[in-house]
Amino acid sequence: MSGPLRTVGRPCGADTLLVLLPGAYMTADDYAAQFFPAVERRGLRLDLAAVDLGLDAVSAGDALPAVLDQVLRPARQTHRQVWLGGISLGGLLALGLTTDHPEAIDGLCLIAPYPGSRLTTNAIARSGGLDAWHPSAEQLADPEFRVYRWLKAPPALPAFVGYGSEDRFAPGMRAIAERFPPAARRAVPGGHDWPAWCDLWEHFLDRGLIPT
Repeated sequence: MSGPLRTVGRPCGADTLLVLLPGAYMTADDYAAQFFPAVERRGLRLDLAAVDLGLDAVSAGDALPAVLDQVLRPARQTHRQVWLGGISLGGLLALGLTTDHPEAIDGLCLIAPYPGSRLTTNAIARSGGLDAWHPSAEQLADPEFRVYRWLKAPPALPAFVGYGSEDRFAPGMRAIAERFPPAARRAVPGGHDWPAWCDLWEHFLDRGLIPT
């Protein structure tokens, strides 16, 4: 993608930065309106940076290299810890970046992470499920399949994975959550919408996973 990424930040000189990737048709301003106030209310010393990513750039494969080069790598020079989070498609993108560049990430906040296309999930299901699935070289050229290979045995990094129990993607999200320890998971009443996502964000902040 050409040009610098647009970000909306909440800097306070904290040691930890949480970078938030958007869902489809979501903007950084949505995060600022919906998520930033909960951090303010708690008085948490946590820097936030919400990123704008266009769907065209995501589809072309340009978005994640831009996040890595323009946001995550520079953050390594300014913060002791860099966390990555996202809602829906942003959650899947966060997993993709963590899969391909584990050195860039210290923790994950996945809220209603989109489980990927049916082509991906059906292929794994036909193999007998994730534990029985052995990816081909051709599959591993696809970032979604690489995420699922990573999910076969994710490393023990701090993480939160939450979703609404009535979300239309809940079965796939539950399958992702179950790859993480029970303490990392949370399901709340609700669907694929801001009320459920804000509820999950409150749960994440209250768990104190991020050093502040």
